[in-house]
Amino acid sequence: MIKSRLQKTLDNCNKLLKDDQLIKLISETADLITDAVKSGNKLMICGNGGSAADAQHIAGEFVCRFYVDRKPMPAIALSTDTSILTSISNDYSYDDIFSRQVMAIGKSGDVLLGISTSGSSVNVLKAFKVAKELNIKALLFTGNVEREIARFSDIVIKAPSNDTPRICCFAH
Repeated sequence: MIKSRLQKTLDNCNKLLKDDQLIKLISETADLITDAVKSGNKLMICGNGGSAADAQHIAGEFVCRFYVDRKPMPAIALSTDTSILTSISNDYSYDDIFSRQVMAIGKSGDVLLGISTSGSSVNVLKAFKVAKELNIKALLFTGNVEREIARFSDIVIKAPSNDTPRICCFAH
């Protein structure tokens, strides 16, 4: 079983290496985020469950360091403030936990990265709709699926898998 799962991970990595279009999208995503940060804007990241953990990890790497010492870069995971999350969930709906935060702190030129392995997270979709209204670039990282959220995304990066653990592994 372990060898089989490792082989699936290797197969997905090989798919990525052979997919020039996907590599191009990843490069465009990096450039878009870099340009936004260099222009004084920020990266907001959202996701649920394991994707929320990934969002926090990414924000941590931006604010702290990644590979080399450098100036901190502005990034925030929208899944970290329990008071905000619970008050919005209670007073509005769990579906609004990210969109309300994007309304509150997002501005034109910022970037919103949504992580949804299924591509069907309503709260991520609602955040993307608000991002469009505010001229915030919306980047989606998802599995190999077609969902409504893609219509509200500037760039969609689809992991070459529909298996949640493989998608999460690909995110790293």
